[in-house]
Order: sequence, then C-alpha cells, then structure tokens
Amino acid sequence: MLRITELKLPLNHAADALRPAICQRLGIADGDLLDFTIFRRGYDARKKSAISLIYTLDCTLRDEAAILAKLADDKHVGPTPDTSYKFVAHAPAGLAERPLIIGMGPCGFMAGLLLAQMGFKPIILERGKIVRERTKDTWDLWRKHNLHPESNVQFGEGGAGTFSDGKLYSQIKDPQFHGRKVLEEFVTAGAPEEILYVSKPHIGTFRLVKMVENIRHKITELGGEIRFESKVERLLVDNGQITGVELASGEQLRSRHVVLAVGHSARDTFQMVHDCGVYVEAKPFSIGFRVEHPQTLIDHARFGPNAGNEILGAADYKLVHHCKNGRAAYSFCMCPGGQVVAATSEPGRVVTNGMSQYSRAERNANAALVVEVRPEDFPGDYRRNPLLGIDFQRQWESAAFVAGGGNYDAPAQKVGDFLAGRPSQAQGSVEPSYQPGVHWTDLAQCVPPYVIEALREAIPAFDRQIRGFAMADAVLTGVETRTSSPIRIKRGPDFQSINTRGLYPAGEGAGYAGGILSAGVDGIKVAEAVARDMLRPA
Repeated sequence: MLRITELKLPLNHAADALRPAICQRLGIADGDLLDFTIFRRGYDARKKSAISLIYTLDCTLRDEAAILAKLADDKHVGPTPDTSYKFVAHAPAGLAERPLIIGMGPCGFMAGLLLAQMGFKPIILERGKIVRERTKDTWDLWRKHNLHPESNVQFGEGGAGTFSDGKLYSQIKDPQFHGRKVLEEFVTAGAPEEILYVSKPHIGTFRLVKMVENIRHKITELGGEIRFESKVERLLVDNGQITGVELASGEQLRSRHVVLAVGHSARDTFQMVHDCGVYVEAKPFSIGFRVEHPQTLIDHARFGPNAGNEILGAADYKLVHHCKNGRAAYSFCMCPGGQVVAATSEPGRVVTNGMSQYSRAERNANAALVVEVRPEDFPGDYRRNPLLGIDFQRQWESAAFVAGGGNYDAPAQKVGDFLAGRPSQAQGSVEPSYQPGVHWTDLAQCVPPYVIEALREAIPAFDRQIRGFAMADAVLTGVETRTSSPIRIKRGPDFQSINTRGLYPAGEGAGYAGGILSAGVDGIKVAEAVARDMLRPA
C-alpha cells in the first residue's frame, strides 16, 4: 500500500470528495485507485473561518511502483509502514512460573493482556474492586460525601483513567507502533472505531467501564487470573532478586517476575517499595487548580464561525506560560464538555480531577491550571528521603479539605476575585460542576505562594490566546496535585529495577507514563521484557 500524508480538504467537504482528491494528488485515473482507508484525520484551525481537515490515507493502487517512482521526491507520499503488532515470544507448554502484575489500570491490564496472549497466564493483583462496584463507591463520595479509601477515582479496575476524559493520544515516541496495538485492543473491547483514525481520540467514562470489563474477560479466557481487593503489603526479595509478594491477607504468591503498575496515587505502596530497599528517586510534578469556562466560550474562541461543527466537536486547548518567577504555568488534562470531580483517595484531603463522557455535551469546559514544583521545593532533603513529594502533596490536599469546609466539598474562587486577591462569596454566571459541592473562599491558602504568583501572571496571558479565558465569573476549584507521580522507581534498559532483579516498575506510578495511551504502551513494553526474560536460560 501507499500512504499519503497532509492531504487537506475543506471542513465541510462532500462525503465523496476524498477519492477524486487522492487521484488528483497522485496524478492517476480513478480506475487506478483500487481502494483507500483513512489512517488519520486531524484539522487545522489556525484560520477560524476556513478550517481544513488534514488526512493521512493508505491507498491500494493498480501500479504502486510506478507512482512511487514518479513521486520519489515527494515527502508526503511513500510506502505504508507495517503497523501490525508482532508478539516477541510464546510461553512453552508446562511453564510453571506465572508472572505477577500489581495494578489493573491501563498499564497493568495491557501488560496482563499481552502476557496472556503470549500464553504466560499472568496473575493480576488489584487492591480495589471491579469497575462497576468501584463506580458505586465513587458516586458515594460525589453524592453523599462518603469516601472509600480502597475504592475511588484512584483505586480499582481500570485505574484513574476510567474517571477521566478517556483521552487516547500522547506525545511519546512510538517507533514500533505499540500505541496502535493499544487502540486496536480497545476497539475490540468496545471502543468506537474512530479512535483508530481521529487525531485526538477519546472514549469517555461510561464507554471505558464496559471496555475495561471486556478486557478483563479476555485476559481470563486466555488463562490469566485477576484478583480484586488483593492489596500487596510486601515484596519478597532474596539477595537482590524478587521472589514474590505478600498480600494484606498474609497469603504469599511466588514469582521471579513482578510488574509494578500501581498508578500515581498508591502512596502506601511507594512507601512499602522504598522500605523493601528498591531504589526510588524524587521527581518533579505540578500542582494548581481546575478552571471552568462555558464550553461555548472555548468553542467560539477556537473555531469562530465553525463552533458547533459536528466533526470538530467540543473544542479543547493547550496553553503554557513561562513566568517571571522562573516557573512554568500550563493547562493540563483539558476536558471539553465535562465536569470537575472529587479524586481524593485519603481521608481528610481534597483532590480534583477532570472527567468527560464520550459526547462531551456538558455545559462547562474544564482543565487543570498547574505550576511546576521541584524536589528542591519539598520539605526536607529529598536525596535522603525520596518520598517527600508525597508529604508535599498531602500538605496542600489537607489545606484544601479545611478550606472546603472539612466535608469533601472543594474550595472554589471566581477568576476575577482570584486575580484581585479577594475571597469569593458566591458563584457568578458559571456554575461549578464539582461534586459533592464547593465552598467559596480564597484559594491562596491552598497552594504555595509561588503557584499563586505564577497563575495570576499566566491567566491574563492565556486570555490573549483564548479571548474570555480571564472572564471574571470563570471558576477555579482546588486542588489539583496528582498531575504525575512524585517519584520514579528507576529501571534499566531491561525494564527491571536497577537494584531489584525481576521487579518491573511500569506506567505512571513508576514515573514512565502520563495518560491512558502512554501507560498502555509502557505495559506492552514491560510485558515484552518479562516474556523475554522468562524464556531466558537460567
């Protein structure tokens, strides 16, 4: 097949316009184009009144060699790369050892799925509940202020990504097309087929729930085993080699290959891993607030007269500003047409996150507005105690809990009041979406002063890019602290811990991913490394 990139057509082109456009681009007759498929569709919205769709297309031609020769100097025409996934190993019959995977988020379930497909019959250990029970517990916090520390937005089947926008795009380098394997498995499990070709694919929470269930069933059908409410309390290590794990129940499971895919909020597990002697280091992350605007404001700012177009959908944005105090302030995890959600996993703390359904049809747009923090900002010597970032997060989450009224309501402030340095007394035209509720206050007490300083500089700068971003009635809700893991569990080129053989730190919690797609890709890479090592002669 032959691939064409950067083929532009008007936003509202006719449904049958692609075929003649391909023929014109290649300089061929219609009969010489046997078939074509859309590999990717994006858009160029720099001119709001003349938005273009940009296609990457794979074509089957009558004489491909002749066209490639004729267009040899055209960088936008070439052979279609092979994106099909190829398994690196297959378990021999009678293999006694079974790999263990700790965590059933995107990284853990993709690692488990790959190992199951290769015949290694993994055992996945998840501290939380199956996704539908977890959903009930999560709604209990959102509706009734009741937190379930082992079953919430952070813990349970599907991981934190289940209660998110379900974004499936990433900026990671992926020369082996592992991301394509992730997307294809998601489609097989029930995700909409369009995620294979739209430039910014997403699923949404409700569809993610069913998809995660289907992946679970596939793993078990292939011989894998998934144990819920099975918290790992201790790693079993002998002379630098992992030999298994011990559960909270006291049961011990033996294996020389353990994947640690626990997500960025498993703070007690980070402590346990550090206590077991595994090398851990502190890393930077970011903190701040969630900001909400009317989605219509963002649509018109980004798309102009094309706002509301069905193909474009609800508009998103990505903003960054380098502040005078040396910090970078930026938007993160933007959720078009979504809501701000309670995402704490510990009693007495408030954490926010963003979530959207597939339709992205809610009234508000929301995104994290965060500022980078560094290990040097943590209280104490992070070189001696690499877990100090957790204490730093907890400090501000506890402050937000108090500022919100001490009942899991979140502290909130209107943007106009925030910029003026005065507490908010009541909502304006933008209704906050956070559940269970908000308490109007001054957010300056909920994050360090340099974060406030940076955001007060950044918001007006963002308003110059998106007109109306600094609207006085836009809502800030605190606090966003779980942008990424506060630690990295360092691994070598073989994907094993640098000082604990057989332990495979993976995904967001270990500091090697950021989002559903990159976590799934890392799960595949780790699964491949585990499979190769399990077949290596002793």
